[in-house]
Amino acid sequence: MSPDSTVIVDLGVGNLGNVARAIERVGGTAEVTADPGVIAASRRLILPGVGAFGPTREALRGRIETALRAALEEGAWLLGICVGFQLLFEASEEFGTTDGLGLFPGRIVRLPDGVPLPHIGWNRLNDLAPHPLLSGLPPDPWVYFVHSFAPEGADEVTLARTLHGRSFTSVAGRGRVLGCQFHPERSGPTGLKILENFLALGTGEA
Repeated sequence: MSPDSTVIVDLGVGNLGNVARAIERVGGTAEVTADPGVIAASRRLILPGVGAFGPTREALRGRIETALRAALEEGAWLLGICVGFQLLFEASEEFGTTDGLGLFPGRIVRLPDGVPLPHIGWNRLNDLAPHPLLSGLPPDPWVYFVHSFAPEGADEVTLARTLHGRSFTSVAGRGRVLGCQFHPERSGPTGLKILENFLALGTGEA
């Protein structure tokens, strides 16, 4: 593994090839793996995920989670995407309560029933914080979502919000741990810019 590679954690869910290709489009190199040794040695990680929280959480549990935490302790940067973003929080209420990684405060709860669910398609990021991950984005940019659950109680780590039934945290960050509820690899120039910014953070260029 090149020290400059971005390791995409393979939990057996999602189109990981799309994420890898998006990383390559912005000048990076990517490696998709479930190897705990590679994950633990990585300095820049992406944790993707699609579908329900519970099965993705169980796929992460054990040696992969231990390796992920070891990498973070050694100074790695982490970006969670979609369900991978939700895993960063304390717990999810999807199909009963399931623990998360606890890297962010807050819980994952269902969006209100008064709006179409799942929340699929383009929506805006609002109230962008002045953070390097969001550097260079236009005001209220459009990004692509696919989800029915979202964080609440996450104000202290919120970097951007989105409105769908309620205003929810759609980008979050604390230290070297970052995440977005939407799919940057499917979000056109805005998503690519976010990935480019993440690569710069992970190499100290931001």
